[in-house]
Order: sequence, then C-alpha cells, then structure tokens
Amino acid sequence: MKYFFLRLNPPRPTFSQDMTPEERSVMQRHVVYWTGLMAKGTVLVFGPVLDPRGTYGIGVVGVESEAERDALVANDPANGLNHYEFYPMLAVVPKQG
Repeated sequence: MKYFFLRLNPPRPTFSQDMTPEERSVMQRHVVYWTGLMAKGTVLVFGPVLDPRGTYGIGVVGVESEAERDALVANDPANGLNHYEFYPMLAVVPKQG
C-alpha cells in the first residue's frame, strides 16, 4: 500500500466564503465522492483546513499505485475547479484503538 497526502487548492483565497451556486454544487458532489471513498477505506481522512491565508482541502489516501491515486483525483467532481497537489508519505502510523 502506498500513502499520499493530497492538497486541494481552491481557485481563489476567498473561495470558501464566496462560492457561486454552481461552485457550491460542485463542492457538494466533491464531499459525496470523497465520503464514499472513505467508506471503502481508500481515504483515511479528508476535510477543509481553515488557514488564515485561505482555506484549502487535505486528504490522506492509501492506494496500490500512483495510477490509482491519479484516477481518484481525475474522477473528483472538484478537479479542474480546484487544483490538486499530492505528495508521497514515508509512513502512516496506524490509529490506536
């Protein structure tokens, strides 16, 4: 399993405060998409980060290949409206339960 940190960069720093109705619809589909992947165990965590310089999204995914990661990003309804960055993780410490 390979793990990646994903960062979803919005089209503008004020995006979370001034989305158009069309953008809000895209972002609602985005949340449904990633929630489904979380239910399948592909996504470990995702959500918005309230950085004072501008809100952005993050996620951590576990996939078999970079091609699978690329497909996850490509199929995101918010890809294109927003811009993804992704970085490999050297290790993921399991949740203690």
